[in-house]
Amino acid sequence: QVQLVESGGGLVQAGDSLRLSCVASGNTFSDYNMGWFRQAPGKEREFVAHIRRNGDVTKYTDSVKGRFTISRDNTKNTVYLQMNSLRPEDTAVYYCAADSVRWRYPSQKSADYNYWGQGTQVTVSS
Repeated sequence: QVQLVESGGGLVQAGDSLRLSCVASGNTFSDYNMGWFRQAPGKEREFVAHIRRNGDVTKYTDSVKGRFTISRDNTKNTVYLQMNSLRPEDTAVYYCAADSVRWRYPSQKSADYNYWGQGTQVTVSS
């Protein structure tokens, strides 16, 4: 079992930056691939970024490439999402998620993540 708690969301203007944090407690954090997903009103939850257990592999959805950076600090049981040059279309609830399947390569599918945080709201005004 692992518990995930996100923080760092807020209301910002277009072009601003935010850094989301997700702190994990419970089992060994370094055993988990971690992902960030988001869900805008009226839309399905979508993949944003993921990072492998030791941080050596990352992947991003096309719309955030070059603007967002995922990272992790296994000594602090924390995964981050640095979001720069925010746009109104980035407005959503952002969720971090953990995949406990040790053999699996980091996934873009929400169904492959078995632990989820409660989400943090990010609102970008134009």
